[in-house]
Amino acid sequence: QVLLVESGGGLVQAGGSLRLSCIAPEEIFSRNVMAWYRQAPGKQRELVAQISSFGTTFYSDSVTGRFTISRDNAKNTMSLQMSELKPEDTAVYYCHGLRGMQEFWGRGTQVTVSS
Repeated sequence: QVLLVESGGGLVQAGGSLRLSCIAPEEIFSRNVMAWYRQAPGKQRELVAQISSFGTTFYSDSVTGRFTISRDNAKNTMSLQMSELKPEDTAVYYCHGLRGMQEFWGRGTQVTVSS
């Protein structure tokens, strides 16, 4: 059973923007760290950005300054605003939740950036 649901992926030209969203059940979202990962073809899944329940954020070097992660604790939703997109940002983006030692993943949403 997939508990995290992503939306907002699509095809965009280089330099463009997209906004991804993730909705999760309260028991996963509440008071827990949430994150976005991505996996490009032939590559390992990598952390893109994460956000604590208090709003503390972390970004990978490759997206710092271009992506912004946010969460709405009242709606159990998380977003990733992606700007200045590059072809190397092309990947399947996954929503991730961590509750204790238990991990939860969404099915992913495809982001394709054309040059």
